[in-house]
Amino acid sequence: MFSITVNPPNPLNFSSPFLGSGQRSNVTRSLSNTKTFSISALIIPPSSSSSRTPPPPPQNVYQPFRPPPSPLPPKFRNLDANARLEILTNRLAAWFEYAPLIPSLLQEGFTSDILEEITGITGIEQNRLVVAAKVRETLVELNVDPQVLGFFDNGGAELLYEIRSLSNQQRAAAARYFVEREFDGKKTGELAKAIKDFPKRREDKGWESFDGLLPGDCLAFMYYRQAQEHFIVSSEEQRKAALQRAMEVVESESGRLRVLEDIEGKKDGAKDAESAVEEIVRVPVVRMMVGEVAEANVVVIFPVCKAGESEVSVEDAPWECGTKGEFGVMEAEKGWARWVVLPGWEPVAGLRRGGVVVEYKDARVLPWRVNRWSKEEPILVIADRGRKEVAADDGFYLVPGGDVGLKVERGLALKESGVTESSGTVVLVVRPPKEKDDYQLIDDDIEDWE
Repeated sequence: MFSITVNPPNPLNFSSPFLGSGQRSNVTRSLSNTKTFSISALIIPPSSSSSRTPPPPPQNVYQPFRPPPSPLPPKFRNLDANARLEILTNRLAAWFEYAPLIPSLLQEGFTSDILEEITGITGIEQNRLVVAAKVRETLVELNVDPQVLGFFDNGGAELLYEIRSLSNQQRAAAARYFVEREFDGKKTGELAKAIKDFPKRREDKGWESFDGLLPGDCLAFMYYRQAQEHFIVSSEEQRKAALQRAMEVVESESGRLRVLEDIEGKKDGAKDAESAVEEIVRVPVVRMMVGEVAEANVVVIFPVCKAGESEVSVEDAPWECGTKGEFGVMEAEKGWARWVVLPGWEPVAGLRRGGVVVEYKDARVLPWRVNRWSKEEPILVIADRGRKEVAADDGFYLVPGGDVGLKVERGLALKESGVTESSGTVVLVVRPPKEKDDYQLIDDDIEDWE
């Protein structure tokens, strides 16, 4: 509580030529009548509930990225920036020792361009060194053979960089393998890709004969698949070369025997014929992978029709499209508005004439045995127009569906309806790619046809 006392000011003597004597006395009398008075007030501090924290001052939202520094070797931890720059410039340590200096300098505000200008190490090489050093650290933690680790004492960062996407166990096995085989960076990249891709190929021919835990078998299976693709497109010379590469890198005995059988041409004709019929009847359902077309050694191109179009549209689509000239320019027998490029999978790689693709916006319209789709998913149905006869009861055929356009029906249902000729035999169904990894071919999908 506090008091305020106001004292009256002394009377002011207003003298002005503009005021008369009477007016001056009135002003003086008014001021002299002023009295003293007090004002009392009680100050109550605000409660915590009603208190308001003043807003923080505006801050700079943008903050440049600073990667966390890697653990530095003990002998480098007390060095200042100039000393670390000198080590990088003159390479005064093993590459995996001075590599952690790069992120520590970036953390302090240096950029890769500045480091390149000072040390002569390019931005790409900086990244390669940092990543390779971390990969090497995982090998140390796994107690990899000292002879394998010793290989990287004076180099090999470009090799370790190639296996960065593998798991720790896969890195250890791959490092042992490519060190023993004296692989270069390109060959090591192929090895890493083959190891990563092997689990997704379980439905490919011969997959069961190779061991996914052995890096050599993964690489051999990749070459073995390439040989199958070359066989389909009638490139015998390239097929033999791919099989020979597979034989050079395979590790398991079962994988070696599988490759040897193909080299020597040992095949069970009856079994192969039965498998071929089974593939046609069961109609594989393939899930495309992101970027698969770009990585395929063999691709195919087909005209595309919409499911709502008539049978005439299917017949009007070009029957043949192939490469012409030294540059491999794609040329069709006539113009067409819509085309699709697919990897050279076995069911379609040999379909040189008569292939056509029908696009369905909803996969649920196909005669699945059970309803596997709870929502719409577009699909592509590839059919061979060169095989119109409704031959197999368990086969699937493209037929006109009246108002609904083109539809897929089972051979037995068509025969019961008296239909003996179709617009084409279905050889493959393609599902769109999605972000997460997914095996390309699933047994349940094949068995779910009505």
